[in-house]
Amino acid sequence: MTGQRSDARRNRERILAAAEAEVAAHGADASLEQIARVVGVGSATVRRHFPTRRALLDAVFQERIGNLCERARRLGEAGDSRAALLDWLRDLVAYSVSARGLAEFLTYEPPTDAPASHSCGNALEAAGTPLLRQAIADGAVKPDVTFHDLLTLAVGIALATEHHGDPASQAERLFHLAVEGISPTPGPAAV
Repeated sequence: MTGQRSDARRNRERILAAAEAEVAAHGADASLEQIARVVGVGSATVRRHFPTRRALLDAVFQERIGNLCERARRLGEAGDSRAALLDWLRDLVAYSVSARGLAEFLTYEPPTDAPASHSCGNALEAAGTPLLRQAIADGAVKPDVTFHDLLTLAVGIALATEHHGDPASQAERLFHLAVEGISPTPGPAAV
């Protein structure tokens, strides 16, 4: 952004603010044309700043994803790897439920060797993987669990509960059920 003119920077900021409001109201399918109308610019201006819907959504969710990543870093310093991982996943589920459009945005196939095109997903993976690895090393999580399994679980819970009367409570209930299972065994349960 350093080389941008001040009016271009202001347009970008206004587009992003309008996009945040539209995504909050309409989810990941928010209309790019409506965003342009709200800001008072042409759709080409929106596309110049955000060439794809995914790039726009990535910018909308970037700060909040950054907070989740920082939370993972702090939790990684805790002594109980299972609790740290589950606390972080619970936060991811709760945020995915509360931030309309995020769960849909995070639905993607595991990355390939292609260049990174999903920076929020990549940031979450970079933040959550150390928590998962430590929990696996401590024997608190089965060794075949992957970060993508956990992301799919979190996204699935958020998508399954988004139209529920009380999505946050229902998501928490389903998260607990997924962690503890439908038939818990006595003693500490592994994820």
